Amino acid sequence: MLEEFVPGVLTWAWRSEPHGYDFNGTLVLHGQGNLCIDPVEPGDEVLGRLAKEGVARILISNRNHVRAANRVRERTGARMAIHPADAPYAREEGAHIDEELEVGQRVGPFTVVGVPGKSPGEIALHDPARLLLIVGDAVVGNPPGRLSLLRDRVMDDPLRLRASVRRLLELDFDTLLVGDGALIRAGGRERLRELVETFPRE
Repeated sequence: MLEEFVPGVLTWAWRSEPHGYDFNGTLVLHGQGNLCIDPVEPGDEVLGRLAKEGVARILISNRNHVRAANRVRERTGARMAIHPADAPYAREEGAHIDEELEVGQRVGPFTVVGVPGKSPGEIALHDPARLLLIVGDAVVGNPPGRLSLLRDRVMDDPLRLRASVRRLLELDFDTLLVGDGALIRAGGRERLRELVETFPRE
């Protein structure tokens, strides 16, 4: 079910047994049009709620997070957007991409931030007013309360990803929503700093 994680930001989870943690979808309520980010399988109740609340745009953080976006798009009429570098792969996987997301672009309350490394078009979404950062696969909330990286073998460029994650510390945020694993309501920037301190010197 959809739950309000912080004011105006609703999330729902889909358990991935092979990974041993949840995948997460997010709905951000916004006066200029609600945004659905990396929607995971919603189930009938969540899908009905998404349709009731309304979705203007579906934002995909990376080529592997299309997940249930087509289903949400079909039900709500929302337009789907992804960074152009990840768009070809997403389309090959069947995603119905309508728009492109560019680094530095404003989308509702968010600024699009580039975090390439796992894939060339990975992005994060930063809302400084809410002290909120939303990431896809740049970091994972596993184990709960801590952050980690995916295995190097699933990344295009591990060195580049670690550099991207380091740069996220330049942003002002407290709440950190991850596409994979446990969400962090408070202290997200400190948890990210702890992860970065484990990186090798490069």
